[in-house]
Amino acid sequence: MSALRDHILRVGLVLAAFAIGATSLVVLTENETHDKIIENERQTLLNAINAVIAKDQYNNEILADTVVLEANNQLGTNENSIVYRARLNDEPVAVVLSAIAPNGYNGKIKLLVGIAFDGRLTGVRVISHKETPGLGDKIDTKKADWILNFKGLSLSNPNVSKWKVKKDGGEFDQFTGATITPRAVVTAVKNSLLYFDAHRDELFVISETEK
Repeated sequence: MSALRDHILRVGLVLAAFAIGATSLVVLTENETHDKIIENERQTLLNAINAVIAKDQYNNEILADTVVLEANNQLGTNENSIVYRARLNDEPVAVVLSAIAPNGYNGKIKLLVGIAFDGRLTGVRVISHKETPGLGDKIDTKKADWILNFKGLSLSNPNVSKWKVKKDGGEFDQFTGATITPRAVVTAVKNSLLYFDAHRDELFVISETEK
């Protein structure tokens, strides 16, 4: 009996050691994976921001220089969004706003809109949409360069009254067989410019807690 108990005890100790080792390995792997996921998400966000405001235009920690906006009808947002603020040697350069065109052909079109301190667009990108492949998806840079044409434009170039697709009497090209999608994007970008024009100075304010 003594030999049997010793054998059972040894087996139990071995199994316990394996269990502890396996648990430790899972914890270590999970921690390492979690850190990698966080860094990947951070880099993906930074890449998206740098697509609308060139990284050589600022030298602050843009992911940390932010302000939170409450849901805003003009920007089409129905929940809080983050504004990223670019500065060069502490001087304001541009902001990156989140905006939503709620009236795409197949639903919401989510945008990042970069706007320089002087009101010119530094870039616009679509970050998610469900528009029709081959038609409305031309708002995606992977499909066409249409959205690149916003860079450098402002509320005075063209005149705000011309911020429409050509079919509606404006300056912007629509897509063959698809007018709803570009119309929605043009309107959302114009509304972003209008919001920035009305709130520029407060967007760049540094709160006491940030100093």
